[in-house]
Amino acid sequence: MAEKSPESRSFAELRALFAKRIVVLDGAMGSMVQTYALTEADFRGERFKTFSHDLKGNNDLLCLTRPDIIEEIHSNHFAAGAEIVDTNTFSTTTIGQADYHLEEIVTELNLAAVACAKRAAERAETATPGRRCFVAGAIGPLNRTLSMSPDVNRPDYRAVSWKQVVDAYTQQIRALIEGGVDALLIETIFDTLNSKAALFAAETVFEEIGKRLPVVISVTVTD
Repeated sequence: MAEKSPESRSFAELRALFAKRIVVLDGAMGSMVQTYALTEADFRGERFKTFSHDLKGNNDLLCLTRPDIIEEIHSNHFAAGAEIVDTNTFSTTTIGQADYHLEEIVTELNLAAVACAKRAAERAETATPGRRCFVAGAIGPLNRTLSMSPDVNRPDYRAVSWKQVVDAYTQQIRALIEGGVDALLIETIFDTLNSKAALFAAETVFEEIGKRLPVVISVTVTD
């Protein structure tokens, strides 16, 4: 049996922190973005000013077009006492960005999101010497599910395949780790098969890079 890849420095640091006290994670990014009352122009910025499709509502894109807002939200969470913030990458996969026809910028978008969070973390650490602020790479549940059919008349139908989900998650996880996240957060998962695909993708990338990061799973229980 092959040995597991060595753990990253974040493992020891997070274990030590968890051993001392309850660790605070940041709040909901989407709710905070809504407080800025952004327009289509904010989401487009200069780069996507003439883009052929509507972009309003693509909160992840703000990491490129309004990074100041995303960084400010992260900073506010750190100021409120959070030890960990998660990147603004809830829908930053090829599957998630397909709704906006922006699949081609997924890797760039993940890297930009990590950079926003890391800048906020570095500022918070500088403001309070000795403080350690962590960045978790957020991996959303996807808008397509492997366990359920979107068509009640075709229960056997799936809008996406296992390979497509694994490939999408693998690309995102590679970018998040390349950007320098301290951990991975598979968040708001409501489909256990999607979660399994995300974990499979994470293990694949860990083997590729020869290093393991902490993995956290946030589950939404549906009826």
